[in-house]
Amino acid sequence: MMDLDQALRTDPPDAPNAESTVDQKRSYEQWERSNRMCLMVIKNSIFVAIRGAIPDSENAKTYLEYVEERFKGTSKAHASTLILKMLTSKYGGVSGIREHIMKMSDMSNKLKSMDMEISEGFLVHFIMTPLPASYGPFKINYNTQKEKWTMSELIAMCVQEEERLKAEKLDVAHLTTTNSKKRKGNRQGGRKSYTSKVPKIGANESSGPYCKFCRFKGHYQRECPKFKAWLTKKSNLTTYVIYESLNTSVPLNTWWIDSGSMVHVSNTLQGFHSIRTLGRKQRVIKVGNGEELEVEAIGTISLIL
Repeated sequence: MMDLDQALRTDPPDAPNAESTVDQKRSYEQWERSNRMCLMVIKNSIFVAIRGAIPDSENAKTYLEYVEERFKGTSKAHASTLILKMLTSKYGGVSGIREHIMKMSDMSNKLKSMDMEISEGFLVHFIMTPLPASYGPFKINYNTQKEKWTMSELIAMCVQEEERLKAEKLDVAHLTTTNSKKRKGNRQGGRKSYTSKVPKIGANESSGPYCKFCRFKGHYQRECPKFKAWLTKKSNLTTYVIYESLNTSVPLNTWWIDSGSMVHVSNTLQGFHSIRTLGRKQRVIKVGNGEELEVEAIGTISLIL
């Protein structure tokens, strides 16, 4: 077991032949056994579905290179992820401040391995700046000093300040009680009987249609004779057929229907730029007397003046 990784550390020796010595044959047998064991361990550690996507090889070192090629990430993307984590990571007081500083230092060391080194002095200020307001006197004390702390000194000082804040923090307990006098009065006076005030369904509902205009039952408002008479009295509608208007150029086969409303209807594309399909609820329009007219197309009229 001591030489299990021999195939990963050394290159494969030459295959023995009739002229090979005993030491050469023993060395080749050790390397071949190490290579075989490494391949078994590596392949059994990989999921079957992923293992099929990796090219096979009889050399354990070469097989690991194939695995690295399949799972090789972009260093630039990894660096961007680390920088974003460092910018967004803040100490919230849930975990210890030692763990927070060590996590930030670990991300800084990973960036250093990618030729993106962050100086220790900048990292100390970067960690101390977003600390909570309770660390305000601690940060002021550091800024007034001439000496600069290392990462080890920063961890020791921050842990000491964290312990001091925990010691000064008062323990708070919330106690919930009931009003004994109120309960006593309820016992003396007996229990109150609470009746349900939920209205019964259908108790106040009218059976049959109801007109909101004349306040009588038996018909709806749209069928009410008084409502229709009121509409007729309110607006006297007249339908006009206009064959020609004040336009300079009007085709002979052009005509419009003016119903007196703000919506004009035409059954062809005469004078319109476009036709749009109407929705389900736009098939008819209502005029003042309650009558419904079918609508075929709506567009924009182009007037040439």
